[in-house]
Amino acid sequence: MKYSADRILTTHVGSLPRPPDLFDFLEARETGKPVDEAAFQARLTGAVREIVGRQVAAGIDSVCDGEQSKISYTFYVRHRLAGIGTASGAAGGPPPQTGQHRDIADHPDYAERLRATRTGSQWFNAPVVPCCIGPVSYQNRAPIEADLNNLATAVAAEKPGEAFMNAASPGVLTKFVPDRYYKNEDAYVEALADALKEEYEAIHKAGFVLQIDAPDLGSARHNQYQHLSDDEFLRIADRNIAAVNHATANIPPDRMRIHICWGNYEGPHTHDIPLAKMMGACMRARPQALLYEAANPRHAHEWEDLRAAKIPDDKILIPGCLDSTTNFVEHPRLIAQRICNVANIVGRERVIAGADCGFATFAAQQNAVAPSIVWAKFAALAEGARIATGRLWGR
Repeated sequence: MKYSADRILTTHVGSLPRPPDLFDFLEARETGKPVDEAAFQARLTGAVREIVGRQVAAGIDSVCDGEQSKISYTFYVRHRLAGIGTASGAAGGPPPQTGQHRDIADHPDYAERLRATRTGSQWFNAPVVPCCIGPVSYQNRAPIEADLNNLATAVAAEKPGEAFMNAASPGVLTKFVPDRYYKNEDAYVEALADALKEEYEAIHKAGFVLQIDAPDLGSARHNQYQHLSDDEFLRIADRNIAAVNHATANIPPDRMRIHICWGNYEGPHTHDIPLAKMMGACMRARPQALLYEAANPRHAHEWEDLRAAKIPDDKILIPGCLDSTTNFVEHPRLIAQRICNVANIVGRERVIAGADCGFATFAAQQNAVAPSIVWAKFAALAEGARIATGRLWGR
């Protein structure tokens, strides 16, 4: 994990808008339509090169492939793991539901507005939603090898400061890839950790920073586990962190980062578990860096809670300085303030400026933030990091 002793670096969470023609390929593959595989792979390679180049041009120091090959940050595993099928192929009907966001359920009028205004592809609804229908293991390395090769080619051409690659956490898959086989969540998480270990290590061995996406440590509290108490949820979080630690045992902590969030959506967020309650658990995860939401209006105040948090000296914080659900472009001075608030508590060398979440968590023609505004936000992030550097180093 690269950090700097003389300036604030910039990064983001991972997913970025897919070009419309690439999206057409992705949607066709997910829904079982015929696809010219050679044409898809050629377009994917080009899209990764383009997206890496745009990140570098915008001033992002630690870049990624934008998850261009993935229809979502979780559903992609059905192309790699044995034992994962789809609702249409699973006995007993569609996969179990894991609960509507509790904050949205409190506001039926808002829930109805969401249903009425939802746009973009609906491929993620049954019958193509994945679920576990058999023993889980890592079966198909071709997609991860293609991802690694595409990112390596783009990095060689564009020469960013650092590159990372995303992978789902074992815990988050219990929500998005529900279990119909193990009938025991602990056993399912353990099997997922064993399977994902191969993907995690492949990313590390390719020379990239591994980013583990773990909303199960945040948003799962108010949807998947809303029936539990906070203490019961924290036990689930500890179990999921233990699974991450097991799966990453062979990877140095300074080559990893972990992302938590409370759900990448505009909504009340009134049932989010506070960062202060999650910080202790998150600090027990092996990855050196923690990416977390800090621009979301429900969490923007939580930098104050870092004063009382027990943060190990070797940990790096990557607070979100950009909201990934709004088309407001944050002013660089506001971004600088957000950076400095954290840096003045944990130290300037231990802070990297990031974004709250991905800008295209689910590949769709209509994401919350328009593509051109994503790049404007990244440019503002880079400028805000420069301003914060001047303030923190007295330049």
